[in-house]
Amino acid sequence: MNSTTSTSAPLAEQDGKHRRTRAPLQGFDAAFAPERHRIAGARRMTASHLRLWHLSESLTADVVVTVSELVTNAMQHGNGDVKLRVQCSADRLLVEVSDHNPAPARMRPVHDEDTRGRGLHMVDHLAQDWGVSDDGLTTWVAFGFPVETTR
Repeated sequence: MNSTTSTSAPLAEQDGKHRRTRAPLQGFDAAFAPERHRIAGARRMTASHLRLWHLSESLTADVVVTVSELVTNAMQHGNGDVKLRVQCSADRLLVEVSDHNPAPARMRPVHDEDTRGRGLHMVDHLAQDWGVSDDGLTTWVAFGFPVETTR
C-alpha cells in the first residue's frame, strides 16, 4: 500500500474534470535549529496552516502527528538545521522534512517491549504514500483527500 522506495511525490496536476475547492498550490517552508522544543512549534505551525486551508480535523491530526514524527527523527538522526515544507494542491498534501543526513529514513522491526522505533510505522499507516529522496536527505509523505467532481 504505502511505499518507502519512491523517490518523489509530485503534487497532482489539476485536470479539467475536477473543480478546485482550495487554491491550486499553497504551502510554507520553515527551518529551525535541531532543538527538541522546536518540535512543538513545528506541530503548531502546521496545524495553523491546515486550519487556514480548511482541511478536515481528521486530516489535520494525521498530518500533525506525521510532522512531529519526521521532525523528531530529523533531530535525532540528522545533522544541522531541520527543514520542513508543507504544500497543498487541490487533491494532495505533501510534507517534506530534510535533515542533511544522507542515510535514508527506513522502518525497522519493532517488538512489543520496544519503547522507540514506531514513528515511521505510524507514518506508513496514516499516509497515502511516503518515501525518501534519492540523496537520502529528505523524507516526504503524501496525503490524499477527496476532490469534488463536476457533473
